Amino acid sequence: MRFTPDQAECAEAADTFGGGCGAAVCVASADVVGLSEERLRARISLIGRAESKLAAMKSQAVAEMARQHNAVAAERVVREELRSSKRGARHDVKTAERLAALEATSEALAAGDIPQDHARLIARASSEGPIDEQVLVDAAKEQGYDEFEKTLRRQQQDLSGDDGQALFDRQKQKRTARMFNNRDTGMFILSGEFDPTTGQHIAAVVAEKERELWNQEDPKERRTPQQRMADALAELILEPEKGKAKGIALVLVADYDATSRELVNARFSDGSPLPMQELVRLALKADIFPAVFDAKTQNLWLGRTRRTATDAQRIALTIRDQGCIGCGGGPNRCFSHHVEFWRNGGPTDYPNLVLVCNDCHHDIHDHGYQAIQDPDTGRWKTHPPPDPFPDTGTTTWQPNHVNSVLLN
Repeated sequence: MRFTPDQAECAEAADTFGGGCGAAVCVASADVVGLSEERLRARISLIGRAESKLAAMKSQAVAEMARQHNAVAAERVVREELRSSKRGARHDVKTAERLAALEATSEALAAGDIPQDHARLIARASSEGPIDEQVLVDAAKEQGYDEFEKTLRRQQQDLSGDDGQALFDRQKQKRTARMFNNRDTGMFILSGEFDPTTGQHIAAVVAEKERELWNQEDPKERRTPQQRMADALAELILEPEKGKAKGIALVLVADYDATSRELVNARFSDGSPLPMQELVRLALKADIFPAVFDAKTQNLWLGRTRRTATDAQRIALTIRDQGCIGCGGGPNRCFSHHVEFWRNGGPTDYPNLVLVCNDCHHDIHDHGYQAIQDPDTGRWKTHPPPDPFPDTGTTTWQPNHVNSVLLN
């Protein structure tokens, strides 16, 4: 595959804006077939930086259009010139207007130092309350999307002056749901947006029902994860007589400040911040069970007495890993994986277990990925196998099996 820019168009852009290739953000064409992983990574990184620069240029032009005329006119132009949807055009104009007021973010985006999705997050957060822009820009240069989103939410709560309660209340007001038939496919679509507490609770209940269905399946005829989620939702709604799935309803975490003798740093199991007022409210609900957790006193070392993790172990893993160690997916969507495989004698002990989503679990069992623990931070992550066809040297690595064992 070759990426070939329109040279005439590139030259026209250079003449129009008086800059040459740098001003037009041209990326030289290259034949990527057969490139090594290292060179492909460099190529993708280069294109990513160019995309950020183009996003900055687009934002500047859209913001200027809105300044000269108004937001409605800018939306119309974006729809006409980019052939985007009305919703997409409105989103582009809002983001552009917000970025115009964020000098550090705009400069970092124009330099290709931060991804455009990170810049959009900063822009949106700036409209919701006070932020420390430079701190966020510095974090955006180093952190992946999921980690950066948590960093941003934590800062919003810290700077809110009300422990993030006002933001939380606005999210509740924005809740929405839709149900309709897709005329193209004939399928029925259900979608919704919920405040963090409601969303976390729904996700936990649905995930537990999915695990229940998974345990009932014939291992040789398993549903896809998407089919299982659809069936779990349908059963919870249409067959309430079967009861809500039994298991962990919602895990909330808070630290105890011994000096002030109070709970601080309230958060959901994935690390997302939670206003303390909301934590107190949830602790009074019948299906929320507050508890003091101490890994040293809980029975988290089960050896070979059982293969699957207990509820106590899943809570401990949720608090420690905060989601999939490979991709950062939510903890409710994860399996408890044995670092030393169960079939190889690995125990069902807390230190030998990590959370992985279905896809990352397949990467470990089918594609040779390994669960590696950082000796400095104690954090787990997945590490890809060696390149089976390196530029120099040789390797004999091959996956040692091809059948997934989802409970390992």
